[in-house]
Amino acid sequence: MSSFLRHYQTYDGPSTVLEAHDLASIAKYMKSDACKSVFIMVSPCNSCKQGISTSSGIPDFRSPETGLYANLARLNLPYPEAVFEINFFRKNPKPFYVLAKELYPGNFRPTPAHSFVKVLDNHKILAKCFTQNIDTLERRAGVPDDKIVEAHGSYASQRCIDCKRPYDAAKLKDKLLKEEVAYCENCKGLVKPDIVFFGESLPPLFHCSISALRSADLLIVMGTSLVVQPFASLVDLVPEDCPRLLINLEHVGDFGSRSNDVVYLGKCDAGVRELCRLLGWEEELEDEWEKTKDTLERVGVGEPASEKDKKKAEKEARAARFREEAEKAGAEENEREKLKDEVDELTREVEAALAISDNGDSKQHTATTEDPPKPTDAKEEHGSEDQKGPDGKL
Repeated sequence: MSSFLRHYQTYDGPSTVLEAHDLASIAKYMKSDACKSVFIMVSPCNSCKQGISTSSGIPDFRSPETGLYANLARLNLPYPEAVFEINFFRKNPKPFYVLAKELYPGNFRPTPAHSFVKVLDNHKILAKCFTQNIDTLERRAGVPDDKIVEAHGSYASQRCIDCKRPYDAAKLKDKLLKEEVAYCENCKGLVKPDIVFFGESLPPLFHCSISALRSADLLIVMGTSLVVQPFASLVDLVPEDCPRLLINLEHVGDFGSRSNDVVYLGKCDAGVRELCRLLGWEEELEDEWEKTKDTLERVGVGEPASEKDKKKAEKEARAARFREEAEKAGAEENEREKLKDEVDELTREVEAALAISDNGDSKQHTATTEDPPKPTDAKEEHGSEDQKGPDGKL
């Protein structure tokens, strides 16, 4: 009952560390000497498109029609979650290999939110990035391995599920591309990436890194539903007066219950861009993100990027630019035609107005310029007879 009440309790008093409950106060605090140890928590969202990686094109798990589980029907699974169950994998590893090829990290580019973590490391204030993501996009964004705690494992390493012997990364990648199952060269056991399946324990690194949260000066949580344990409970392990920032599409967990909580409701990329703008790091963020565009390998659609792939990509880029320029030119032409029509219409109106004016002036001119009537004789004016009386006298 106490945890239930705490979840819905909202702190309405003043901040004890921050100036206010907003991003500007977070930015000011981050630039101070008091903020030297920043912890990040990121994850895929189980039920909505707000995970830190979804803007890269990686689907979340449970969104209707577009979520990962919704698109697994073709694999003839007894239920969607079976693809990540270790016992099912032992019986039928092929569905996972089909899925693993599609989700291979080389198919996706890190997002600005991933690059934000790298920017924090550039400024020497990143302590740890705890992530539930298995896509290794934090690594591909340049975040050092020793700063990343992959709570659910990742594609970064691979091994036999029986004897635990590591397996060559290049060989597994080749198997994934061909959708062939890899077997251990030592004991012939099944091989898979070090992704934590249902029925497996979390990595030892996760457990031994938790205590470091007690030294946090700031906790930033992005793109999560905060429902999967024990990961979700990490938000409660930072000191009580440690500022906590939630950047999320929806309000989750007990954010708002502490005196230094700040909630930004919106997309992760938009949130980190706004925070970096306030910090004066906006250009640095974009530079770091620009570097990630070369991390794509296009491995999920065939071979790794070859010269042919690159030429095709360049051709597609040129075609896209041409279409964009053509559309722009078409818009400008339409604008010119519209302007021409407006000018023609205005010209017609002016000409019509002038015609009316000229017609009126013409009539007035005709009336005033005719020859004046000639004076008439008395005879003509009063008749032809003399103005005499009947007797001939005046």
